[in-house]
Amino acid sequence: MKQVIAIVKPYLAEKVLEELSRAPIEALNVREVKGFGRQKSYLDEYSDSEYGQTFLPKVEITIWLDDYRAEETIRRIVQVARSGRMGDGKIFVLPAMSAGEAIDIAAAPVSTGKKKK
Repeated sequence: MKQVIAIVKPYLAEKVLEELSRAPIEALNVREVKGFGRQKSYLDEYSDSEYGQTFLPKVEITIWLDDYRAEETIRRIVQVARSGRMGDGKIFVLPAMSAGEAIDIAAAPVSTGKKKK
């Protein structure tokens, strides 16, 4: 299994998700995030104060899929999300547990932290 984390511009997120809806993936999470990359020094010139930092809005899409599907999925994301300008985003690929190794919260034992007498 692979975990693919794609950080993309907000206005491209829906297009990326639409493209991913055609891909066979195990699971997917989406969240709004803020941050900066190489453009930080450029953005500091325009921040409100001397010590302020400008964080740009982005969308983080986390995908879990089989190893052999990772390359094709990354290609699809790049094809949709690339504008060719600074700040297009990043893609990170990490090893992940298989679905059989993951802990299912609904089935996990519950511990209250209290010792039985």
